[in-house]
Amino acid sequence: MYLRAAIAGTGFIGRVHARSVRLAGAQLVAVAASSPESAQAAAAELGADRAFDSAEEMVRAPDIDVVHICTPNHLHLPLAEAALAAGKHVICEKPLALDAAGAQRLLDVAAGSGLQAAVPFVYRYYPTVREARDRVGSGKTGALHLLHGTYLQDWLLRPDDDNWRVDEQFGGASRTFADIGSHWCDLAEFVSGHRIARLCARMLTAVPERLSAPGRRAFATDGGGGAARPVRTEDAAVVQFETDAGAIGSVVVSQISAGRKNRLWIELDGAEEALAFDQEQPEELWSGRREAVTILRRDPATLSPAAARFAFLPSGHPQGYADCFDAFVADFYDCVRSGAAVDGMPTFSDGLRAALITDAVLTSAREARWVDVAGSREPAVDSRAVAT
Repeated sequence: MYLRAAIAGTGFIGRVHARSVRLAGAQLVAVAASSPESAQAAAAELGADRAFDSAEEMVRAPDIDVVHICTPNHLHLPLAEAALAAGKHVICEKPLALDAAGAQRLLDVAAGSGLQAAVPFVYRYYPTVREARDRVGSGKTGALHLLHGTYLQDWLLRPDDDNWRVDEQFGGASRTFADIGSHWCDLAEFVSGHRIARLCARMLTAVPERLSAPGRRAFATDGGGGAARPVRTEDAAVVQFETDAGAIGSVVVSQISAGRKNRLWIELDGAEEALAFDQEQPEELWSGRREAVTILRRDPATLSPAAARFAFLPSGHPQGYADCFDAFVADFYDCVRSGAAVDGMPTFSDGLRAALITDAVLTSAREARWVDVAGSREPAVDSRAVAT
């Protein structure tokens, strides 16, 4: 089945999507950006067949099969809903919506549509992450007692660092936790098989004013010269939690940790073994036992079958973030073509899960108390396994 894809939003992450679209064997037929001029420039740069003046027009175009939504957060819900209504399969960046109610609405629409709908929690696609998941699931690690880690960045360290994500009107009430804490929690639940049941959170806004820099892309550090404006979203958060299977844990997330570029680190401590994964050193999985410490290499000859599927290069030939994104998009397109579920592919159900945890973090930080993470209604149909 030959697929025709379109991308709404052509910043940093939109360009990553475009690469993966091509490598998955699909045709990039259209892009839309923040302005018609930006869309024209992006179409030429990314090799898209044409540019649309608006994303709203593009998601309804009849010659598109899959829509990738990579816009600012406030546009995710209306664009994804419009794309599904127009019969398009959807990959939507997280958060699915600015709150859990909106995410639940999107899940319900997707479940009733018979279409595939996914969220790029792509850290799941590191072979060493799949190896950790396999070891936990097989019982090698023993019962898990403790889950802990960090996700640290520094791209919003200074008052002249700015991006649309800082503005709650465009990014939502949570910035740092919704943006990167959601990735950490998804990875923790995916590898452990536990679900975060209760949590207690504190948030910090260390930079109370920022110099406005409209249009600056994520991770740009070229300085700003606009007017100072107040900041209402968090720069960092600390969350401790309990899981439904009896473990406890904690995570520190930050976009103001100097020198840390994208340090997602997680450790799972079990009765027999501890496992640690560092996203900036993804070729290795640390395994600790009472008797010895072992470094497990990303080697397709020795990984479990579940992990080896994603280790397409020989050991010693590094794979990275872009390769994870490619594997995720390839899985999604396989689902579109076959209508069959693929183990571990993150769907709108996982996007709702992230929104529910974020809502609990916001409530806990605001009210200074422990908060239960709300459950979600089960959709009438599982959108991961609907025939197209």
